[in-house]
Amino acid sequence: MKPTIVIVGRPNVGKSTLFNRLTKTRDALVADLPGLTRDRHYGHGVVGGKPYLVVDTGGFEPVAKDGILHEMARQTLLAIDEADAIVFLVDARQGLTAQDKAIAGTLRRSGRPLWLAVNKAEGMNRSVVTAEFFELGLGDPLAISSSHGEGVHDLMELVLEAFPEEKADEAAVNHPKIAIVGRPNVGKSTLVNSLLGEERMIAFDAPGTTRDSIYVDFERDGKQYTLIDTAGVRKRGKVFESIEKFSVIKTLQAIEDANVVVLVVDAQLDISEQDAHIAGFILEAGRALVVAVNKWDGLDNYARERIKAELLRKLNFLSFAKFHHISALHGTGMAPLLKSIDAAYQAAMAKLPTPRLTRILQDAVTAHQPPKSGPFRPAPRYAHQGGQNPPVIIVHGTGVMHIADSYKRYLENAFRQAFKLQGTPLRVQFKQGGNPFADRKPKPPTLSEENARRRAKRVSKKRYGG
Repeated sequence: MKPTIVIVGRPNVGKSTLFNRLTKTRDALVADLPGLTRDRHYGHGVVGGKPYLVVDTGGFEPVAKDGILHEMARQTLLAIDEADAIVFLVDARQGLTAQDKAIAGTLRRSGRPLWLAVNKAEGMNRSVVTAEFFELGLGDPLAISSSHGEGVHDLMELVLEAFPEEKADEAAVNHPKIAIVGRPNVGKSTLVNSLLGEERMIAFDAPGTTRDSIYVDFERDGKQYTLIDTAGVRKRGKVFESIEKFSVIKTLQAIEDANVVVLVVDAQLDISEQDAHIAGFILEAGRALVVAVNKWDGLDNYARERIKAELLRKLNFLSFAKFHHISALHGTGMAPLLKSIDAAYQAAMAKLPTPRLTRILQDAVTAHQPPKSGPFRPAPRYAHQGGQNPPVIIVHGTGVMHIADSYKRYLENAFRQAFKLQGTPLRVQFKQGGNPFADRKPKPPTLSEENARRRAKRVSKKRYGG
């Protein structure tokens, strides 16, 4: 099993920068602003001689008693409990602080193997910059630069030295990536926690608690999943902070990376244009979709009927998706939700055999021919699959580029019903068949054909003159 290395430190010492350096990704948001990272963020470490999991944590303030800082500290303590080793990051340019000392005491009591890294030491004398950190009593401080990569490889070689070599893993089995998206404060993180069965994400009664896209692997009933908790997406005109703009970009990237998207809407609020806008982006990205109508338990019968009518009116273009009425806080409706997620994933990744696609196409054309385009009628001939996630069906024929959108939707519905593709968009594309004789050169006439042509020409001259 891969060791888990947790990065801990006070706010703005460069933990997310080190995380990105160790994973060779840009998965963690980085900006010159304290408190940017709030949840635990997992990644696969690639710097060092052995494979490992690396965990980025929020700024650690052990003395926080309430509010978001307390929640961030609790998440960090949970990460420490599951760590095999800890990298304690401090700031060379700010020097040793009282908060560093408080964190060092907490980490020492954890009993985990601990390494002290003095970050932002580029261009500085290493022996001088690390001198004051010996006061923490955590062994020899190691001067590094997360942003420039100086000393990072040496640090990880030391951290991983005590762990045995891991045998190469067998080829990973594909499993669904599920992005949880929606407006701020609709219960996305609470839904993730309910699916996981633990308080893995910070769920706080304030919009914008989640700022990054957090990937979490879990198993349910013997099946593997990856959940992606995302930041809430506001209207463009209401996004003012540059950090929030980055968070929206991360959410859109998570949708692109996912196989299935769960759109969470708040049943206790009106279904807004922003819900429809997010749904439209999911549809444009071609991702399988399940809609979770959260906070359903707090509504009376009249309110429920009103929300159902509103969903039907404002999200009618999501007729292919399953709608589930759930309570993420109380965990109701989780099993049917997961069942629909599995079905949507299977539909998105379905393999559609060419002979059956062609038969369905021919049956659909026989039942209802495409309308004429000018003097000619388009003639679809055969179909084959052109892609997955979402399924793409390519229809070949003559004049198919002039097929109307209404007939395209008719063919989509025919394919969807035949293959029972519930929960995924389906794209039908047309490819015009070329003239098979266009590039064929004419054969030279045979001797008999040439003689016949000459005789016909002589007869024509005698009969008509000239």
